[in-house]
Amino acid sequence: MEPDVELLLDFMNTLDVENDTDVLRTVQGWQDWAGTRRLRAGTLTEARELRAALRAAVGDPDAAPVNVGAEVRIALEDGRPSLAASDVRGAVLAAAARLAILDEWPRMKICPADDCRWAFFDRSRNRSRTWCSMRVCGNREKARSWRARAAGS
Repeated sequence: MEPDVELLLDFMNTLDVENDTDVLRTVQGWQDWAGTRRLRAGTLTEARELRAALRAAVGDPDAAPVNVGAEVRIALEDGRPSLAASDVRGAVLAAAARLAILDEWPRMKICPADDCRWAFFDRSRNRSRTWCSMRVCGNREKARSWRARAAGS
């Protein structure tokens, strides 16, 4: 499960709201990202569409939900069934499908902080984690709420 989680998070976090960076701004950035994972990149438009669809599916209010698909091959290799793909779309959607089959997909979440929106995997026992990091985003939001309440008193 961990490689699937890592691939999904790496892909969804190619957009960094806090630092205003986006791997998918340029074809070269996108091809480099895919190349380091030994996957065929596909088009930049397809990558942006897939990322938006995945981010919307896990709760990003800034991403528009879109239906996407990819060719994935089901194979029996070395005595084990597997979902295989040679391009990023297929590999990312296969990872998402494996998580869904294991009922782990609901653990994929987006930090609700407007200045963060980082994708994260909720490893809490009861799946109730809200913030990507309690030390950063959660603490910052709690401090904002406290200041607002204190100012109102």
